[in-house]
Amino acid sequence: MISTAVIMSALELGCIYALVALALFLSFRVLNIADMTTDGTFTLGCAVSATVAVAGHPWLALPAAMAAGACAGSVTALLQTKLKIPSILAGIITNTGLYTVNLAVMGFSSNVNMLRSATMFTLVQPHLGMFYKLVPSAVLTVIAGTLLVLFLKTRLGLSIRATGDNADMVRASSINTGFTITIGLMLSNSLTALSGAVLAQYQKTADINLGTGMVIIGLASLIIGETLLPKGKMWMKALGAILGSILYRFIIALALRLDLPSECLKLISATIVALAIGLPAIKAAAKPATTKGGK
Repeated sequence: MISTAVIMSALELGCIYALVALALFLSFRVLNIADMTTDGTFTLGCAVSATVAVAGHPWLALPAAMAAGACAGSVTALLQTKLKIPSILAGIITNTGLYTVNLAVMGFSSNVNMLRSATMFTLVQPHLGMFYKLVPSAVLTVIAGTLLVLFLKTRLGLSIRATGDNADMVRASSINTGFTITIGLMLSNSLTALSGAVLAQYQKTADINLGTGMVIIGLASLIIGETLLPKGKMWMKALGAILGSILYRFIIALALRLDLPSECLKLISATIVALAIGLPAIKAAAKPATTKGGK
């Protein structure tokens, strides 16, 4: 039996990690770029958020983390567009360099403790009661998703979408694809860093390894969402990413209730992604073979 506390935790974490799913929706689905910067950028958001919150500015920590994430995304875009490094390698290079950057942000310590510091959640706790973690997380995610959808309908947003669909056609239209890719990756990584910033304050700690496997978690949420809402307008796709993240957290919560070792969670995540991606092939293989005559 799943308790109320487990349900609340799944909803809270689902909303927080949904920001990563939205980020990957932008980079992976819209821009058609496999951005491997995600793990490092998530940790960067955690590190900046914890450092700024400990300094006494928990709300300022959110835009600060987003700015840091945007900078990380711009480095990946620079490597890809100016130095012509393949997107996957560019992300890996930036992600590797971010390990040292994240340590530096945390004062060359592997973790930052916020147990004695105010966070965005403790500040609103007197007003929201037991929902003091869920409401801010949900509101931030809804705002981020709404702004992302509205942005993708602007002229620049349409150019980014066109770049992902057919970069050669966009170049023929005299649109600078390097610029659109840079803006897209900056925005994507700022959302990832925002997710890390919120999680750090949620857990009241930042650790150098918090971002490990974040690409898998984000992809699992995104693909589950696409399974729930396979077709539709842009806002439906963004909503699917959010719902997929929440459902993913419920799957993880169920796995924990089945007394599976916590060390197995990464394997479960990888399995979910593999099954979700391979679902069309599984369905096709399950259909009974028919003869040419239809018999």
